[in-house]
Amino acid sequence: MDFLSLAKQRYSCRSFLDKKVEKEKIDKILEAARIAPTAVNFQPQRILVLDDKERLYKLSECTKFGWNAPVILVVCYDKNISWKRKYDGKDEGIIDASIVTTHMMLEAQDLGLGTTWIGSFDPSKVREIYSIPENLEIVALLPIGYPSEDATPSPMHDKRNSLDEIVYWNKIN
Repeated sequence: MDFLSLAKQRYSCRSFLDKKVEKEKIDKILEAARIAPTAVNFQPQRILVLDDKERLYKLSECTKFGWNAPVILVVCYDKNISWKRKYDGKDEGIIDASIVTTHMMLEAQDLGLGTTWIGSFDPSKVREIYSIPENLEIVALLPIGYPSEDATPSPMHDKRNSLDEIVYWNKIN
């Protein structure tokens, strides 16, 4: 499948089958994270894989989302090693973690799995429950699983602004 077709087919899946995701598929998703580009190739991404039912259940203390996915990745970056822009000190780690998460979402789609990016969670609670060290910034939770038969894209999925609305050539009006 070509890239644009893959990207257009991917949607935020909020309903998963009660079916285990094969380790080989998880490994491919994690490989997509490993090879994702990061600022200065510092590779600050750190990913906690949750696939144990008891560990997954505890996530309900941190967010109301998760949709009973059989795997949830906690995507973080190490702020001690992420690249900082010299002009203003901006930490690029959140961007690196976002690129990594996007790569994993697209690989999951290519493997026939569904995902959605969870940004609504209590990071302090996630840190506490899963003993995540202070040097790791938690960016996203990524549920992964086989979409259920009733899983569909949201009605807004295909609504996109035109290129004329988002692209400027040589100057921003």
